[in-house]
Amino acid sequence: AVCTKAGKAIVSRQFVEMTRTRIEGLLAAFPKLMNTGKQHTFVETESVRYVYQPMEKLYMVLITTKNSNILEDLETLRLFSRVIPEYCRALEENEISEHCFDLIFAFDEIVALGYRENVNLAQIRTFTEMDSHEEKVFRAVRETQEREAKAEMRRKAKELQQARRDAERQASQSAGITAALFNLFKIGLYFNIV
Repeated sequence: AVCTKAGKAIVSRQFVEMTRTRIEGLLAAFPKLMNTGKQHTFVETESVRYVYQPMEKLYMVLITTKNSNILEDLETLRLFSRVIPEYCRALEENEISEHCFDLIFAFDEIVALGYRENVNLAQIRTFTEMDSHEEKVFRAVRETQEREAKAEMRRKAKELQQARRDAERQASQSAGITAALFNLFKIGLYFNIV
């Protein structure tokens, strides 16, 4: 988890089945266990071990069982901590919240089913940016449909413009015919009167 100094979770990813209240409880208890006088990177309780790294106003916290390998935990924590600056411009709560899904996807590349994967930062970046073949096909089909819809829209617009021009031409012609007939009618009346 990435949490505040008060223990409020900003981003949390569980790799074993755990309830939300349990996670929030563990993270809320974390600041109370901290002893500021010591330079340790872990704290233990009866049931769990907190392996942590301060990051400005935040903590990167890895909660494990007490019987896990502390050296592997420290290496995993170090990799988690290195991932955050890759996705976030600043180590601030709002920036981490904004990029939470990117971070979670990166965390999933580091740990799978509760065990650390043998990956480095470059591999994590590559894995999270990879496109699937199905996604590429979907995007190509969607772009083709959009182009066809735009072409159809332009064709319909041209048809409507042509129909409007034809209607104006007909109106102009019928106005001319009406004017000519009216003039003939006036002339006919004139000759009848004379």
